Amino acid sequence: MRLKTSLLKEPKHKELVSCVGWTTADELYSCSDDHQILKWNLLTSETTRVVKLPDEIYPIDLHWFPRSIGGKRQSHAESFVLTSSDGKFHLISKLGRVEKSVEAHCGAVLAGRWNHEGAALVTAGEDGQVKIWSKTGMLRSTLAQQGTPVYSVAWGPDSEKVLYTSGKHLTIKPLQPNAKVLQWKAHDGLILKTDWNSVNNLILSAGEDCKYKVWDSYGRLLYSSQPHEYPITSVAWAGDGEFFAVGSFHTLRLCDKTGWSYALEKPNTGSIFNIAWSIDGTQLAGACGNGHVIFAHVVEQRWEWKNFEITLIKRRTMEVHNVLNDAVDLLEFRDRVIKASLNYGHLVVSTSLQCYVFSTKNWNTPLIFDLKEGTVSLILQAERHFLLVDGGGLYLYSYEGRFISSPKFPGMRTDILNAQTVSLSNDTLAVKDKADEKVIYIFEALSGKPLGDGKPLTHKAEIVEIALDQKGLTSERKIAFIDKNRDLYITSVKRFGKEQKIVKLGTMVQTLAWNDTSNILCGIQDTQFTVWYYPNTVYVDKDLLPKTLYEKDASEFSKNPQIVHFVGNQITIRRADGSLIHLNISPYPGILHEYVGSSKWEDAVRLCRFVKDQTLWACLAAMAVANRDMATAEIAYASIGEIDKVQFINSIKELPSKESRMAQILLFNGNTQEAETLLLQTGLVYQAIQININLFNWERALELAVKHKTHVDTVLAYRQKFLEDFSKKETNKSFLQYAEGMEIDWNKIKAKTELEIAQERERGASGPSVRASVTVQQ
Repeated sequence: MRLKTSLLKEPKHKELVSCVGWTTADELYSCSDDHQILKWNLLTSETTRVVKLPDEIYPIDLHWFPRSIGGKRQSHAESFVLTSSDGKFHLISKLGRVEKSVEAHCGAVLAGRWNHEGAALVTAGEDGQVKIWSKTGMLRSTLAQQGTPVYSVAWGPDSEKVLYTSGKHLTIKPLQPNAKVLQWKAHDGLILKTDWNSVNNLILSAGEDCKYKVWDSYGRLLYSSQPHEYPITSVAWAGDGEFFAVGSFHTLRLCDKTGWSYALEKPNTGSIFNIAWSIDGTQLAGACGNGHVIFAHVVEQRWEWKNFEITLIKRRTMEVHNVLNDAVDLLEFRDRVIKASLNYGHLVVSTSLQCYVFSTKNWNTPLIFDLKEGTVSLILQAERHFLLVDGGGLYLYSYEGRFISSPKFPGMRTDILNAQTVSLSNDTLAVKDKADEKVIYIFEALSGKPLGDGKPLTHKAEIVEIALDQKGLTSERKIAFIDKNRDLYITSVKRFGKEQKIVKLGTMVQTLAWNDTSNILCGIQDTQFTVWYYPNTVYVDKDLLPKTLYEKDASEFSKNPQIVHFVGNQITIRRADGSLIHLNISPYPGILHEYVGSSKWEDAVRLCRFVKDQTLWACLAAMAVANRDMATAEIAYASIGEIDKVQFINSIKELPSKESRMAQILLFNGNTQEAETLLLQTGLVYQAIQININLFNWERALELAVKHKTHVDTVLAYRQKFLEDFSKKETNKSFLQYAEGMEIDWNKIKAKTELEIAQERERGASGPSVRASVTVQQ
């Protein structure tokens, strides 16, 4: 990826240009010390003067009023705020009329920014004050006062906090009074510029120490650049938070969100004092010290999938390269390309007005449909359909171009969604809520309605990243997520009434990805690269989980690596310096998933015998138990030496009725409650009581016996024997109450037990009856 820059031969402004701002994707306003505001039309390459400001007004900062207010998007911005050196800020209409001038600070107003909703304005001045204003220009509060000038200011993603510079320090101050203020030393020199992105929640800072740095919202350093030759005078995030631009003397740099540099340009600009990204994130403009305005387009973006490599060579042209046969195709578009995604055999491209869907089998005839909104900020693909996200909503389309659904939830803000906070599979869509970071909304893809009972998934801590698995049945769909403590959890998305178990899979997980063809999960855990070959093991046999993992030392990936793709058995990881590392894992677990998915148990066993790998046998054991194939489970457990489980499976196979076999399998999976419910529903009350006795759930066993008026003496007898074995006395009031006047007769209990077993045998006469379901201890 690189920047294609363009400069006019002669500057249009006579003095240095202090600030620039886009109204639409093709129209820019620039302000200069020559007191002129110019309008640049990129389609016609015309530059017109909007207004000449009074001679005492030297503009410093410009920010257009946000385009999206209350979910409604205007096609272009209508007014902007201009801060100036005379201590005022001016609200100016698009036509150049000064609607209002407000005395704001003593000395120059160095920065002015609208919040994301356009409901408030923050200004920062040479007098060291940070003030909050209403959108009509009325003072609401003075947020901060300090002894040094505040050079730059930025709103937090939720418009609840403000970030500002104070000398060498950065400060985050919430708007609520008495809330905790976060301040840290960020640079060795004066900080000149800062920016905070609402999508990825990361902070940029640039200083006179000639470095730019990337921070998280807790003030932790994620990246620090090498010192440049000159102070860094400007930094700015692209809207989608995927990359940012850095400006210095005769220098313009394009960087990835993790900090490493894509491209460096050395244009003849003087210092670049201000950088503004266009609304669609495809181009930027810079305010130059020599009177120029520099324009730069992002080109040579790359997308890879299997044997295809696609490059954006010009704004409206893509080159497709098939590395197998070296065939090259050129794809031409009517408008400039804004976003693209290549996956599952399809290339989806959104331009400023249309969406193109190409099949990798045929590049000549794309399917084209018009877009509702225009600026697409995110494209996500699943095997059967894809999702477009823009400022107005979420839209699901099939690869034939048919509109499927548009899910919605209260307080939805689509402009801040990215690939970490939205996930799509063939039947499910998951979206992380921004208002409450502990909540994930889960929708049925085809109808757009909330899944299950309609309640969202709620976790105990803030969630950072989410991912849905891609294969298997809808009823078994799983979602994996990382919370802010960097713990990895997995849970089922089907939720009816009862609280679904959220199970922890790992700790200190930096990044994760599901495989595209089978439900294998990979992640980078602290110093280990880990692959969970069958994550569902946690619901089947938790003790088996460590045996189903593949672990590799991750020190070669350096700090903060990110998993880019997990396609087939190849994993692509991007290191913090931008280099890509390709890893291959064993293809056998993928084949095993395929066999089990189509119930080819004999083939699965044959594969495991051929490979002779303990990990594969452990996966097969868990898969077999999950699919209730106990014969295969017995072979697999025997192969990994779990003899106790083999014996238990054998005892299950010999139970008289289908219900008790099913209940014992549920017990084997650790689902005690479900096993008990199943037995009670089918009238096997004694077995339900016996389960609780075996698990020493004495109170529950007595409760069931009393409720169903049967086997109270059995529970009391087992309880008495248990206490005698441990030389203890009865202290539980319930047991003391029922034990009064009751004679314990083991012969009678044994007779009753045998009668129960005989009755169960009759009920399950079709089942292989050999042995009793319980052994009477005496």
